[in-house]
Amino acid sequence: MSSRVHLVRHAESVHNVTKDFSTLDPSLTNVGIEQARQLISNFTDASAIAVIITSPLKRAVQTTLLGFSHVLDKRNYPSDTNHGVDGGAKLIVDPDLQERSDLPCDTGSERSELERTFQGVEFSILSGNWQAKEGTYSADDAAVEARAKKVRRRLLEIADELKNENKKDIVVVTHGVFMKFLSEDSAIDLPGLARSLHSRSSSSYLQSARYMMAGEEHHLGCFSFVGRAQGLRIGQTPTQLV
Repeated sequence: MSSRVHLVRHAESVHNVTKDFSTLDPSLTNVGIEQARQLISNFTDASAIAVIITSPLKRAVQTTLLGFSHVLDKRNYPSDTNHGVDGGAKLIVDPDLQERSDLPCDTGSERSELERTFQGVEFSILSGNWQAKEGTYSADDAAVEARAKKVRRRLLEIADELKNENKKDIVVVTHGVFMKFLSEDSAIDLPGLARSLHSRSSSSYLQSARYMMAGEEHHLGCFSFVGRAQGLRIGQTPTQLV
């Protein structure tokens, strides 16, 4: 059985509500916190998750830690909490998953700030100026397409590493606009979207398997959108990886 890659958009963040995009790296709202926690009961394939990869922006890390506290290895949480499990899923922080724009709300915090806020999470992959929106992380389409391509290749590599493991699924927690580039599907344009893709590591494709979203159910072609980080339906659109 091959790996499945679940694309999850972060839960509701402060700037999603206030429309004030001048706040640096905003956190989740109280509603967003509850939305993320709903993943614990609504993500039905949690037992198959081997790896979770998240954007380093606070709202994505929060969504990851809250929504997958029953799946992630306990090393990703402070020792005085009951979150996480022994031998749980591996957590990878990947700056290539950050949002497209160079607005303050889509600009990350310094590594030292993230380490203070999320004790237990490994942020050593972040360079000293990882949050600078230039070069690899600039906001122009060519740069964003290039890092989306890098992520797709990385997902194939991880899927290949998991091919002989009992748990094979990968969760990617990212952002609405970058998700369009990653999936090469510009039709993804609903709030609180999570999308799940089926990965065949022996080929150069991720085949779309399902979508998840928040609130009421919405239909788009052969896909269903069901609540923020909830629900599942099967789709059939192949997405080129390279």
